[in-house]
Amino acid sequence: MKAFNKTKAISFEDAKVKAASYCTYQERCQQEVRDKLYGYGLHRKEVEELVSYLITEGFINEARFARAYAGGKFRIKKWGKVRIAHELKLRKISDACIIQGFEEIGEEEYIQTLDTLINKKSALLKHKNTLIEKKKVADYLINKGYERALVWDRLKDYG
Repeated sequence: MKAFNKTKAISFEDAKVKAASYCTYQERCQQEVRDKLYGYGLHRKEVEELVSYLITEGFINEARFARAYAGGKFRIKKWGKVRIAHELKLRKISDACIIQGFEEIGEEEYIQTLDTLINKKSALLKHKNTLIEKKKVADYLINKGYERALVWDRLKDYG
């Protein structure tokens, strides 16, 4: 059960300033901004009006958000495209924006990162049975969001 926000609802103008500041700090998607605005105690009509204003003024841009999110999660957390796409869909980002987000990830860089992760994970395991080791490495990479077929293709030549 969620605890109710005990703060008083703020005015529309104050919410406008706070929302603009919130979006300026880092890239935000529409859903994150909506959640924040509802947290301020605004009603649906006010929230939608503010979101429209923020989009018009360039504070919110779903494609820009998808590119920043995809690039950041790939380079920092080493997530694969499956996981990134899933997380973006949870944030109600359109498929077209998700595809644009993937443009931030170069194919060569993606494969190179996958190979690096394979080497790091397999160095930690060192099983006597290479099939068990490959299965554990594959499970790890699939959980990080890499495509199952790509993972097994890269592991085929390993070891």
